Parts: sequence; C-alpha cells; structure tokens
Amino acid sequence: MRIRVRLFAVARQAAGTDSVEIELPEGADIGQLRRAMAAGVPGLGAIVDQLRFAVDEEFAGDGTKIPPTADIACIPPVSGG
Repeated sequence: MRIRVRLFAVARQAAGTDSVEIELPEGADIGQLRRAMAAGVPGLGAIVDQLRFAVDEEFAGDGTKIPPTADIACIPPVSGG
C-alpha cells in the first residue's frame, strides 16, 4: 500500500517537502513506516527516532497498524518555555 505522510516543522525542512509517499506492505505499522522513512527519505534519517506520528489525528505508537486510507502526520518534538 502507498501511504502519504504529511511533514511539519523540522521534518518538513529536513526532507525539503511537505509530504512524502512511502510504499509499505498491507498491515504495516508505524514502526515499519518509521524505518522506511529513515531509509528512503534523505534528511530524515538523523531525526526519525524523535518523530511522533498521528494516524487519523490520534497519536500512534510504533505498534499501531496503518489502515490503507489513513491520514498520517509526522510531528517533530516541540520544546518551549
């Protein structure tokens, strides 16, 4: 299945685009997506371990399965004071 991932803030800057498309097997989870992005998206390898993912507007852990029609967002860590 082909998944479109929306990128924000430093992830967008690192990848040089606001979204990427990743090919994954049916039944893939966020952990597989994370590894595929690290390997296939130049610039994200160094930060992919710190990224959070949301599936259909809900934060998701690495074990969360990705439905074929899911809206996936990749959210970098945020700090502030």
